[in-house]
This record gives sequence, structure tokens and C-alpha cells, in this order.
Amino acid sequence: MSNAVEFDNIDVIFGDKQAESLALLDAGKNRDEIAKATGNILGVANVSFDVPQGEICVLMGLSGSGKSSLLRCVNGLNRVSRGSLRVHDGDWMVDVTSCDANTLRDLRRKCVAMVFQQFGLFPWRTVEDNVGFGLELDGMGPKERREIVREKLALVGLDQWAGKYAHELSGGMQQRVGLARAFATDAPILLMDEPFSALDPLIRNRLQDELLDLQEKLNKTILFVSHDLDEAMKLGNSIAIMEGGYVVQHGTPEDIALRPANEYVADFVAHMNPVNILRGRAIMHRVDRDQRNDTGELPVEDEDIRITLQDGIIKAAHNGKRGELRLINYNGELPADLDATDNSVIFVADDTVLLKDLIEMRSITQNPVLLTREGRISGTLGRKEFFESLTQTATVAD
Repeated sequence: MSNAVEFDNIDVIFGDKQAESLALLDAGKNRDEIAKATGNILGVANVSFDVPQGEICVLMGLSGSGKSSLLRCVNGLNRVSRGSLRVHDGDWMVDVTSCDANTLRDLRRKCVAMVFQQFGLFPWRTVEDNVGFGLELDGMGPKERREIVREKLALVGLDQWAGKYAHELSGGMQQRVGLARAFATDAPILLMDEPFSALDPLIRNRLQDELLDLQEKLNKTILFVSHDLDEAMKLGNSIAIMEGGYVVQHGTPEDIALRPANEYVADFVAHMNPVNILRGRAIMHRVDRDQRNDTGELPVEDEDIRITLQDGIIKAAHNGKRGELRLINYNGELPADLDATDNSVIFVADDTVLLKDLIEMRSITQNPVLLTREGRISGTLGRKEFFESLTQTATVAD
């Protein structure tokens, strides 16, 4: 998978004494020491990580940690003091830190769109005109613009509100107008700066779900700023936790939950419920290609179950008993005709399935769960893995 955004040793200093501040940073001085010596503010320090195309990366941390400062470097709203920041769209690539004004303008119009926390809607314009504002600036004609706007409003469920004004919409609806405006440019990369934080919890949770549904259809690359760990864990394919301008940990939600890099990160995860975050891939007994080889017995510890592959076909049975176990593919919902307990079945699920769903499967069958990736067996979850995962989640929750 190719990258959409590449941060390469990014430093951001706000103020005039750039060289002096960078020298102090290199000498190991922190934000307060640099501010005292130069009057400048350290926004971002030595940030390096990549955001693959089509993924959601959440930047999070306490207020003042640098997350919004880093986000705004991607479209050039904040000037990078040192380092390289490359943005890709297919074969097209631009280094935001060194491009000219015309290239930066093209980047903002065609490649990177932004959704703001406070919606940023013009009160004198209708919903339709707000959504089409960027297209209008780009010189698109009214007829073509109207067709695109109506399509994007339908996408966010607001096509019936095209002629209304911002004050006639709820906060959640206004934020969806902001999303539609970003989608209208067809930019492959979205920057979202705490877009849901001003909304009440119920609306925020609903918009999070809607964003994930839209992402399934649109497959954008999204950099999403949040100070809410539950939101970050729900939305992010990866999370970058920031403190004092530095990224102190970057990884998957499972990495953050199970292996916090320091006390600062551990404080974030101390009161979360990992059962809603951990996925099968983080806790399964991995089955490598040599073990699997499309033929042979799969390793399942501490179970009275024998699972074999014969030319890629899965067969399972209780040891010493005749008759095979029935395999059920889990696709997000349990079959309606399944009994509350049925140890004659074995579930087969993608290894991205959440632990809470795996626990439900296990409670029904008391049998191992087989996990797959791209249609091939990637791991097994037996009694041992379930007990260890529950022990780990209890430790994290404590």
C-alpha cells in the first residue's frame, strides 16, 4: 500500500527566531525553555511517520500537545520550519515544505480538503451554496456545480435541506454540510480538526458511525484530530499520540491499548474498555504459511477439537467423536436461527473482528474461532488465547 502523507522529521516553530529556536531544540531544550530564551513557541518537534492511502489516522493528545499544529502543516496553513512533508495523489507528489504558491494552491483545491470544528459555514449562503463554494472558486459552472452538490448532499442525507440556511439546521446537520463541502471537491485527503467535539455525545457518536459508513464507500485518506481516546480508538486505523509537540507513540489502536509507550499514554488508556477496541489479530495464535500450507492440522491448544485443512478446505470435529462440526461464517451478525448454546458449530471470522464479538461467539459454542485474512486462515482463538486476552484487558483497564 502506498502512502498518502509522509511526515519526515518535521519541526514547527512559531516566531521569528527560527534558527536560534531550532538550535535550542537540537540541544534538547523543551517548549518552555525555548519560549523563555527566544519568545518563540515550539509547535511540532521531530515528527516522522507515514499515513497510508485509504486509512484514518487520528492525531490526539491534551490541549496544546501539537496535534492541530501538525494537521495544518499538510495543507500549508502552518509553515514547516524544518523537515519534509510529502503529499501523494497517485503518481503526483508534492513536498509542501518547498513547493511554490501555485502548486500549494492546486494542493488545496484538488488534493486536500478540510473540515473545521466550528463548521465554517457562511450564514448568508444556503446549504447548497455553502457546499458548492469551493467549486465556485474553482470556476465551475452553475449547472455542473449543482449536480455535484446535490450528489454530495444526498451522500450525507441532506439533499432535502439544500435551500435552507445554517441557522435552520441543528449542529449535527451543520457538521454534515461541512463534510459534504469537503467531499464536493473530490479531494482524496481530508483533514478534520476536532469536527465533532462541539456536539453532544449522542450526535457525536452518530456522526462517527456515519463517517465510518462514508469511508467504506469513499475510501478517503483522513487525518482526524481528537482529544477523545474512545473516538480515536473507534475511528482510527492508526493513532499518533502527541505531547509537547512530539509524537510519543504511533501505532494501531491495539498497540496503544496493550503496549502504552510511557506513563503519559498509559494515563490515556487507563479507564477505557479494550473489549470494544481489541481485534482478533491482536490476540490470536498466528498460523504462518508453513504451519498452514493449505493441508494439515491447525494448532489449537487446550481444546478437545481437531481442525484440519485438506487442499484449503476446513474440516473440524471433536476428538474421538464421529461427525464434523458445522462451520459458520461471521459477517457482523449472528445467524437468527442459532441456539443460545450450540457446541456443534465453529465460527470463521475475519481477523479484524472485535473482541466483544469473539466473546459472544465463544459463549455460544465453547469452541475455538478460526480467523482469516483475505480468505486464508491467519490464526486460531482457543481457550488459552481467550483467557489471556481477558487477563490483558483487565490489566489495561486497571
